[in-house]
Amino acid sequence: MRHRVAGRKLNRSPSHRKRLLQNLACQVLKHGRIVTTVEKAKETRPYVEKLITLAREKNVANVRRAVALLGNHQEAKDVARHLFDHVAPSFKERPGGYTRILRLSNRRLGDGGQQALFELVTYVKAEAAAE
Repeated sequence: MRHRVAGRKLNRSPSHRKRLLQNLACQVLKHGRIVTTVEKAKETRPYVEKLITLAREKNVANVRRAVALLGNHQEAKDVARHLFDHVAPSFKERPGGYTRILRLSNRRLGDGGQQALFELVTYVKAEAAAE
C-alpha cells in the first residue's frame, strides 16, 4: 500500500533527484520557460511555487532560505537575486498558481517520452515584449 507516500522517484537516487529539482527550478526561474517531461514538470511545480511565495517578501532570512533551496552555488545566488528583484514582484497580488504546464504533441526522440512546456504564468516572449 502507498498510503502517505508522496512524490515521484523519477528513477534517481534521493541526492540526484534533489539536484535535478534544484536545477529545473533554477532554469525555469532564470529563463521563464523550459521544455521537460510531464513527470518532471509536475514534480518541480510545488518547488517553484514555494520559492516564489517565499520571494514575495524580501528580507535577509528569505533570501538565505531561497539560496539554500536552490543549492548554495554562484548560479543559485544569481537566480535568487533575479527571483527577488524581477520574478516575485510580478506575482505580488496573485494568490497562487504561478506556473503552468502545457503538454506538447511531439514526443522525445530517444524514448518517446511525453514532453511538456513548463513556464511561469507571466512569461512573455522577447519578440512580443519588444513590440
